[in-house]
Amino acid sequence: MSRRIPKSREPDTDTPSVEKTVVIGDVSLDQALRPSKWADYIGQEHIKNNLHVLLTAAKERGHLPEHILFYGPPGLGKTTLSYLIAKETGAQIKVTSGPAIEKVGDLASVLTNLSPGDILFIDEIHRLNKTVEEVLYPAMEAGSIDIIIGKGPSARTVQLELPPFTLIAATTRIALLSAPLRSRFSGGVYRLEFYTNEEISRIIKRSAKILGIDIDTEASGEIARRSRFTPRTANYLLKRCRDYAQINKKEISLAMVLEALKLLNIDSMGLTITDRQILETIIHKFSGGPVGLSTIAAATSEEEATLEEVNEPYLMQMGLLERTARGRAVTRLAYEHLSLQVPEGLQEKLL
Repeated sequence: MSRRIPKSREPDTDTPSVEKTVVIGDVSLDQALRPSKWADYIGQEHIKNNLHVLLTAAKERGHLPEHILFYGPPGLGKTTLSYLIAKETGAQIKVTSGPAIEKVGDLASVLTNLSPGDILFIDEIHRLNKTVEEVLYPAMEAGSIDIIIGKGPSARTVQLELPPFTLIAATTRIALLSAPLRSRFSGGVYRLEFYTNEEISRIIKRSAKILGIDIDTEASGEIARRSRFTPRTANYLLKRCRDYAQINKKEISLAMVLEALKLLNIDSMGLTITDRQILETIIHKFSGGPVGLSTIAAATSEEEATLEEVNEPYLMQMGLLERTARGRAVTRLAYEHLSLQVPEGLQEKLL
């Protein structure tokens, strides 16, 4: 369906424009750290290049951009990209989330209140219930939704025509999206990658400038190495280092950053207390593994889902933990990182 951009429309007074000036304060600090223009968005170059082609071509044709889906771990910039697209196209953006749309009527209310050319951003779209999801299909393809009014023999179907809009969705668990829904994102499905330490260091320096902090390359590099390749974590650690420097009346130097991160129990590889507890539990209580996830959860008093979704991915990414056919097992690198003696025959045991 061809959807042309309307030449003029009244601004939506209910939805804040992406052009709105952000004041740094306790509530809006995280928003202030988000890039407000493409030049300030660091990393994800392959996605930025593809979006540039998509948005430029749509603008030249006088059409709205097609629907877009972003997915990847939390904190990598899915929401920020959505706001930048809205600013690039000069559109208003309305924001909601999958859990907030409980009924078909909720979705109908959101869609019918859009103005022509608006962008609708749905975060965590994998949490839409199936009934709502099926109503979303014709809205994305044909620009209309069917609503059933009444019950029993007197029930009737009313088709509501929707203003042309672009749907941008984000999810951390793309596997939970149905194939029919994924296929309707004709503008592209983009996976956000983890950032390099160099990119994270540049993000930290940019955030420090916004916060009015003087930080040198060594200090920003140390924070970057412990940020788990994630901008959100990097900004969190930067703010906590700023707080520590403020309370102790110190400049943000490498020595001060090391003190602050030690207080937060973030080690040189970015591991938290829980991460280290998992590794130490497997080593000391189960001879390095393999051991089942449920057993680890019971021994560490953590939920299985937390271990599997929060801690395990990073430990495996850093090469500290392995999944074998018989369960989880620590690697030689884990022993070395925890300054423990590597047992003889470790490699044979893991095979």
